[in-house]
Amino acid sequence: MRAFPGERMLGNAPEGTPLPDSKAETPPVISRAEVVAFALVALLVIVVAAVLYLARAVFLPITMAFIVGTMLSPAASLLERYRIPRALGAVLIVIAVGAAVSFMVGLIASPVMEWSSRLPELGAILKEKLHVFDRPLALWQELQSMVGAPDTLANLQLPKFEWVQPTLEFVSPTFAEFLLFIATLILFIASWKDLRRALVMTFSDRAARLRTLRILNELEAHLGNYLLTVTMINAGVGIVTGAICAATGTPNAAGLGALAATLNFIPIIGPVAMFVVLVAVGIVSSPTIGAGLIAPACFAVVTFMEGHFVTPTIVGRRLSLNALAVFLALAFWTWLWGPMGAFLSSPLLIVALIVKEHLMPVNSPQLPED
Repeated sequence: MRAFPGERMLGNAPEGTPLPDSKAETPPVISRAEVVAFALVALLVIVVAAVLYLARAVFLPITMAFIVGTMLSPAASLLERYRIPRALGAVLIVIAVGAAVSFMVGLIASPVMEWSSRLPELGAILKEKLHVFDRPLALWQELQSMVGAPDTLANLQLPKFEWVQPTLEFVSPTFAEFLLFIATLILFIASWKDLRRALVMTFSDRAARLRTLRILNELEAHLGNYLLTVTMINAGVGIVTGAICAATGTPNAAGLGALAATLNFIPIIGPVAMFVVLVAVGIVSSPTIGAGLIAPACFAVVTFMEGHFVTPTIVGRRLSLNALAVFLALAFWTWLWGPMGAFLSSPLLIVALIVKEHLMPVNSPQLPED
């Protein structure tokens, strides 16, 4: 009997007895070297995360300057076409961006200072407005007493504002961090062309140089487009929010619009925080709770349309971002660096995706499909 191709003969079996292919039946074995390599990589990730967390006063402003500088580099290149030296262009760009940020902060700070000086009065108004929930809360307490559950609403009080100062200290950078960010940003924009050339020439292989050049060009293009597109979208959200607040009679419509535009730079967390602010302001400033919820409801519709249709349609054409990846990056960088980390989460994810696409292209060996 002749054995088919791919079959072997048993040593002690009768002639012609085929032996099945052993490769298909042998289970995969993870070697010790692979386990050690995985453990070393995991340990390296933990060490890097710990260093970034403990030394965030240095790494955060530098990383912020690199990301923002890469976003603003196309503007410096545009100024060079009009024969403006790149160093002067870097200073002009930073001044223009600083003026825009100062204008937004001024719009937001004015109502914040006004409302913070009236916190006791506003707390009393809010407590009076919430009396409409006294009957539902009483029914809930009665139900809890019937089932023997602890009364969690008996000592319910308005939240204290002792957390405001620590929060502001955590959010606001120190003067040294701000100075480090500004200096690094100006120097990065001014020397970006030389820095890019030095990075490319670091490699001796021509293919590696071309790959590095493509990565840097795509980073500059994608991050610049991301900043311009997201800024325009967030400005539109701020204008619409201000118009909604003005139409519904909510005070400080311009400041609330500026706050909505600023918070919208932070994915997921920003719109939720703005919704909470609008609910609080609407309830306090409106004669009834129903009237105070009109502006938050309209804002929720606007952010839903922006988050599910406008931004994916515009930004997704350039670089698609997985929703789970965006959420995980937001959670990690917010835990690591706070609000500034939340702002950097999407740009850093874009950087990681671009580097991954070039180092592990689609035409490289892939796992077989099911």
